Amino acid sequence: MACGMSYEGFNKLKPYLAMISLQFGYAGMYIVSMVSLKRGMSHYVLATYRHVVATIVIAPFAILLERKTRPKMTLPIFLRIVALGFLEPVLDQNFYYLGMKYTSATFASTIFNMLPAITFLMAIVFRLETVNFKKLHSAAKVVGTVITVMGAMVMTLYKGPIVNFIIGRAPSHHKSSAELADQHLVTGTLMLLAGCCSWAAFFILQSFTLKKYPAELSLTAWICLMGAVEGSIVTLVMERDMSVWAIGWDSRLLAAVYSGIVCSGIAFYVQGFVIKLRGPVFVTSFSPLCMIITAALGFIILAEQTRLGSIIGAILIVFGLYTVVWGKSKDLPISKATVIDEKSGTQELPITDTTKSINASCKNDVVAAGILLKNPATV
Repeated sequence: MACGMSYEGFNKLKPYLAMISLQFGYAGMYIVSMVSLKRGMSHYVLATYRHVVATIVIAPFAILLERKTRPKMTLPIFLRIVALGFLEPVLDQNFYYLGMKYTSATFASTIFNMLPAITFLMAIVFRLETVNFKKLHSAAKVVGTVITVMGAMVMTLYKGPIVNFIIGRAPSHHKSSAELADQHLVTGTLMLLAGCCSWAAFFILQSFTLKKYPAELSLTAWICLMGAVEGSIVTLVMERDMSVWAIGWDSRLLAAVYSGIVCSGIAFYVQGFVIKLRGPVFVTSFSPLCMIITAALGFIILAEQTRLGSIIGAILIVFGLYTVVWGKSKDLPISKATVIDEKSGTQELPITDTTKSINASCKNDVVAAGILLKNPATV
């Protein structure tokens, strides 16, 4: 009994552990990518190479491990995969890299904390989430979304003085990346927000696609392949100088390999796995942890300066996001407790404890037995 309970407890923790681990991977990617972009690497080339590496790494596992369970590929599914390959590998990542060049790694990771709020709004539109203001946890998701948007607006519109976290650390006399980014703050922010919207749309479409094609590894390999092909076409159109494709044994190669394996291959698979269990909004609710890790690494490695407006905005974003997470925690896992309203097509995710569920089940059995006794013709 104890073994069963511990196994069940571990299963409940798996989505949380998976998403927390993934945030450490994303934080490393932000820093490595920023270094390579500063050294002149084209963000179009980086996004393309990233998915070439991811395809090479993930495809063999998908071919071997899902050869018996992989569903048949159809034209509608393939068209969805083409759209997925364009939304995240091409649109989101190029917008993100360009926005990060105009701002900083810390600012970019903080703005991307709006991802859960945008995903939540899209999920409502596509009826993956429902809102009932009579229920506290449902209202909390809406309130948290509003606070998150307010935090992003504070970060964008209010800079404030530079905050030095280490006493005695002298400010640089050269123009820092943060000071240079001030000149392009609005442009960079718009690029990052566009990337957020693309990534949110990717999660929503991935959620729908997994229902028709429930093979996470194969879907990941297909997305990475499509991202590499479509990214190559975009790069050839945008970059006429063929020398941009050349990379050596330096940070550019490290950025392509690291981001390809960790943040495309592994990340797409883990996100697909967790989406099937808890839904797209849950997957996007862990970005505040990534922001904290990235801010610490950016301060230590890249010597990025932090402004008061960024700190206030980040606090609001974190508070808003964890309000959303608390609201989502009151929902049962999708794989176990999705109740579909046939008339509206919406999904309710009510939460009940085990005892209540057993009692309700027993009551239903008794009622059903009574109906059959009274009217045997219904059998």
